[in-house]
Amino acid sequence: MTPRQRAREQAMIDIKRIAREQLAVQGGAALSLRAIARELGIVSSAMYRYVPSRDELLTMLIEDAYNSLGDAAAAADETCERADLVGRWKAVGTAVRDWAVASPSEYALLYGSPVPGYAAPPERTVAPGSRVTLLLVGLVDAAESAYDGPNPPVPPTVRADLDGIREGLGVRADDDLLARAILAWTALFGLVSFELFGQFAGGVHDHAAHFDHQLDRLALLIGLSGPANMSV
Repeated sequence: MTPRQRAREQAMIDIKRIAREQLAVQGGAALSLRAIARELGIVSSAMYRYVPSRDELLTMLIEDAYNSLGDAAAAADETCERADLVGRWKAVGTAVRDWAVASPSEYALLYGSPVPGYAAPPERTVAPGSRVTLLLVGLVDAAESAYDGPNPPVPPTVRADLDGIREGLGVRADDDLLARAILAWTALFGLVSFELFGQFAGGVHDHAAHFDHQLDRLALLIGLSGPANMSV
């Protein structure tokens, strides 16, 4: 790169670093280009050479956070044998929690309260935001469900939604398995959110052990198989 390109790259690194520090202290709603410029020691008008608006900076941070989370989940998945669906499920789930615990403000930006006045552009955030989901859907698609409990009837409107999800994701799972997979996926992120946002206060003390135990239960719910030791 030319010196100017290197200087611009370093400026963007510094801008994002300071922005993440702001997120950790004040949240996304208080993100301020003027405050970032002040900390960088430049006039506020100079910021617009790098970032045209607060919303653009928020979008950059969301893209980076989704990709960082996706990278962590993919790396964890690659450590497991392909046939070990339980091990892969637990590895991906644990990676999601570990990333969130290490980056709580970025997790909150992705899965917490929406930033007032900001709408994430789907053409830039849907693909990176779907990376973990697609990993989990791949596990479900590879599963031969071992669940033998009762299944409530699927209402027609829900069946239509499941048809759309199945087509959009390109999976073969039947309605019951896909519905259980959606429940497990939302439960995984629900467990992480409850921990990070303090909803387990006074009830759960060993969060890691509780999370691991619930991953085992969710694996059984989906009907995954593999050599991983199950606690239930």
